[in-house]
Amino acid sequence: MPADLPPADDERAVAAVQPPPEATAPGAAAVGAPAAAGRSGKRRVLKAVARWTAAVLVCGGLGAGTAYGITSMERTDVPGLATESDGRWDYPRLALPALPEGSPRPFTSGNRHEIHHADLRELLLPAPAGATVDKELNGGWVSTARYVSEYVEDRRAGLRQALDDSAVRHIAARGWTMPDGTASRVYLLRFDSADMADDYMDRKIGGGLSPDAALASAPDEVGVDEKWESGSAADGRSAVSVYTETKPIGPEHTRQAYVVAGDTVALVVHTRKGEALSVPFHQTVVLQNQLLG
Repeated sequence: MPADLPPADDERAVAAVQPPPEATAPGAAAVGAPAAAGRSGKRRVLKAVARWTAAVLVCGGLGAGTAYGITSMERTDVPGLATESDGRWDYPRLALPALPEGSPRPFTSGNRHEIHHADLRELLLPAPAGATVDKELNGGWVSTARYVSEYVEDRRAGLRQALDDSAVRHIAARGWTMPDGTASRVYLLRFDSADMADDYMDRKIGGGLSPDAALASAPDEVGVDEKWESGSAADGRSAVSVYTETKPIGPEHTRQAYVVAGDTVALVVHTRKGEALSVPFHQTVVLQNQLLG
């Protein structure tokens, strides 16, 4: 069963995760530094065009096969704590799922390919309070066809072929709609290794100032989201690219983000008539990144 800690002052808490205890054993990287240095760290620095998010690290004393607890923090500092004034959503308490006995976390020594051994569906961000869950994207497995339907039609065949060629292992997704009309969708794609996840992003999605593969809901000009702010320090574990439609925007506004974390690629999409607000979108991206970190 996932382990969690009771929040202080009855606040809802967010995921603040770290590698398993063996990563902080004598001779290993100190807390707050990347546990797996060398090849993966250099690859992340060279390939990450977008900004980095910083995970909040907490010490945990649980063994392998046990989920790490969640600690509550000051609500003004943590994106997962909803407030009435800034538009953040009220997400439930988050905890990393338990691992099969003997399986390492993705960014620890001994996990060279940065594999997430947890059930991919349990790494999906849950819907926040007040959301109406999408019956098709209910947190379970989805087909390749459903995932590529997010993209413009002339890109779908190429994406489907690339996923077949790379033998993507699983795709899980969750979607929901908030009372203000914001529609959210999160897809997680698991590959055989971090190199294959990187290859898919580099060859088929692209990055930099805008992704090469346009979404069906944002087929025209897309640029880097200048409102996105990375954390105070990069943890070297995941690359986060955050985009928004550029003006002129049609009747519906789309924000999108990609997270590349080890063997897993996440796509996060928010759409809303008028404007998809930046605060809950950035909050969603940060929390999903933490669950994969």
